[in-house]
Amino acid sequence: MTSSDLWDEATADAFDHEDGPMFTPEVVDPAVDRLARLAGDGPALELAVGTGRIAVPLRARGVPVTGIELSQPMVDRLRRRASADELPVTVGDMATTVVPGEFSLVYVVWNSISNLRTQDEQVACFANAARHLRPGGRFVVELGVPSLRRFPPGQIAVPFDVSEDHLGFDTLDTVTQQGTSHHYGRRPDGSLTYNPHHFRYIWPAECDLMARLAGLELESRAADWAGTPFTSDSTSHVSVWRKPER
Repeated sequence: MTSSDLWDEATADAFDHEDGPMFTPEVVDPAVDRLARLAGDGPALELAVGTGRIAVPLRARGVPVTGIELSQPMVDRLRRRASADELPVTVGDMATTVVPGEFSLVYVVWNSISNLRTQDEQVACFANAARHLRPGGRFVVELGVPSLRRFPPGQIAVPFDVSEDHLGFDTLDTVTQQGTSHHYGRRPDGSLTYNPHHFRYIWPAECDLMARLAGLELESRAADWAGTPFTSDSTSHVSVWRKPER
């Protein structure tokens, strides 16, 4: 049993638009470049592989990729891009699902580790990543930094996207670290849609402690895939932890 939202047919369809901002070369290419370098000559495992936004182009770079994904509808859409022989995926949650083999790289992108909404599950996810890594392998997480400074006293929501066809607002509970992203969209016929997405945010230092519990060591942290230095003003981080050779 997992605390993650389960993406159904409708939410999978809403996600899987190759003309969306997540799929632009400016977003995808730097991530694939960095992950390919980190994988080296070994295979990679993507946790919460989704529809293959990163896994498919990474495989095209010559890196064998295996995936774990909770949502069967998301896997169904991935199959439009790669067969099961080309990119095997096991349906299950990223905290406990085990797949065969050892990997030089395990990674989870685009805040997906926050889909696990309890600290225990997030700790288990780090342990699961370490379990799949060969000695010297790396675990990579792309994750946003909570924008608590944008919440003045008394304000209950902060916008993260205001555009013609989409309004997005986050609400955060600073005691439980629970959050909800509220997505309001507009269909071509003018009717409105509403899709909430629930998550638990994790501080970078909390990630480091989870990694230590899993036997991993912090190797690097940057603000983005291009390697911009991480500072107190960064809104996201790409962190790399390494499994010791011993």
